[in-house]
Amino acid sequence: MSLIKNSQPLIYRFAALAAALCLCALDVQAQSVALTFDDGPDLAETPLLSAQARNQSILDALTKHGIQAALFVTANYGANQASGLALTRAWGLAGHAIGNHTMSHLDLDSAAVSLAQYQAEVLACDQIISTLPGYQKWFRYTYLREGNTPEKREGMRNFLKQQGYRNAYVSLDTSDWRLDEKLRAVLQKNSKADVTAIKLAYLAHVRQRALAYRALSQQLQGRDIAMVMLMHHNLINALWLDDVIVMFKQMGWAITTPAAAFADPVYSLTPERPAPGQSLLLSMARSLGMAKFDGWARLVDDADTEIETLKLQGL
Repeated sequence: MSLIKNSQPLIYRFAALAAALCLCALDVQAQSVALTFDDGPDLAETPLLSAQARNQSILDALTKHGIQAALFVTANYGANQASGLALTRAWGLAGHAIGNHTMSHLDLDSAAVSLAQYQAEVLACDQIISTLPGYQKWFRYTYLREGNTPEKREGMRNFLKQQGYRNAYVSLDTSDWRLDEKLRAVLQKNSKADVTAIKLAYLAHVRQRALAYRALSQQLQGRDIAMVMLMHHNLINALWLDDVIVMFKQMGWAITTPAAAFADPVYSLTPERPAPGQSLLLSMARSLGMAKFDGWARLVDDADTEIETLKLQGL
């Protein structure tokens, strides 16, 4: 289903969208969120934990809370090697979904990346992960960017449809990668450094994004949608995923599965703005011609606010 920009007043477009989604038939429940992790399994060296220890720590936190999540594999980060493939398999064996995030994380918006090259990366990754337990025909665009030309955007959409892939949209986008960079930089200088401030900044960042995207979903859809949150297979989540989950529970949010979240009809939409990307909710807002709203900057700042606060604290 497309979400097409046209000349109708915005209020009529929202009304048409609500009707198309049959919201009257939707059983609205408490706010829920599904956890998904990109760029895994990452075999790069980090302070404190080995790749295997990071992987196990994330899985342990999910098991502790009885959560089924999803790992979107960037194969050249580790799954193309025996040790990394074993870490990937561990996700499937633990009951989590395995999705496709290309071989090497190319940017489809780059003029240097062709449609054919990008599609080849998807198929190559598929060859590696398709026999693993938990494998799903789910594809997540790298950088959440769907192409810098109409030919790329439509070409990939047709390709995914032909290959039987779901576009694994993100509705709750986080910049955990930025705070992970800060964490690793501090620990590389001093492995015994007190990083409590980074932990608190990370939790505050996830909470701020969660509440802001919830408010946006209510503005766009008139309801709480099932959120799909983007995180990464990295050190910050290996250390503090348990704290993130506890925070959501304290907020009264339910943790659902990615499959259940994707069943929300909002994920059947295809935003038609010139360059879809980032959160599905932001793409929807742009498709509908919404001007920048209160809180917009904090959804696209890549955790600049938190990083500046940490700098003021000497980190």
